Amino acid sequence: MLWTFVILVFYRLLKGVDQALAALMVILGLMVAPISFVNTANDVLALLFARGADFLSVFDKAQREALVMLFVNLHDQLDLANDIWGLCFIPFGLLVYKSRFLPRILGVWLMVVCFAYLALSFTGLLCPAYEAKVLTIAQPVLFGEVAVMLWLLIMGSKEKPLVAASS
Repeated sequence: MLWTFVILVFYRLLKGVDQALAALMVILGLMVAPISFVNTANDVLALLFARGADFLSVFDKAQREALVMLFVNLHDQLDLANDIWGLCFIPFGLLVYKSRFLPRILGVWLMVVCFAYLALSFTGLLCPAYEAKVLTIAQPVLFGEVAVMLWLLIMGSKEKPLVAASS
């Protein structure tokens, strides 16, 4: 839920740069919410089976533990599928790159973050044996998100005045 507010704040900050691109950023960024809600249901089900409520007495202990592991593994798979939300970093990076109040290098970095998230998602889903290696490579790239937040926190988003053309 918190990400919803963050993406809307970024929309408000960057809609003056390109409103259509900012709207695309919001649409792609909000894809994470439905999958996250479903994933919360997985967590609840795993806890429910782990605690072994009275109405679950039809399952023996081994069956309940197997179901707990099923829901925990499903949680992990949905997290990997949810990394597709990294697509929102392409329009976000383009907006930062086009803006006059944030450094262009941050925009380029954000676009690379998109490909890091996609690599993590597809590797985790298709080749889970290599997931840890891809994470090791992608981890420094993913700090692009933190760099933007730190820049906005420390430097702010003040638009630079245009220099008057000299005659």
